[in-house]
Amino acid sequence: MALPKRRHSRSRTRKRRSHHALTTPALSICQDCGEPKEPHKLCGSCGKYNKSSVYVIDSEV
Repeated sequence: MALPKRRHSRSRTRKRRSHHALTTPALSICQDCGEPKEPHKLCGSCGKYNKSSVYVIDSEV
């Protein structure tokens, strides 16, 4: 297996790792209940997607 001839400097390593930062997920508002949700996903609180009921959530637990 090949080995590096010289070690990489800190600046070169940090330049490579500059794109490794995490980003916060985008949020949109549910049209029916107003809760924040991820876009193009099912709403976790009301169970609707695009104003149609996809999943029925039991309110009595």
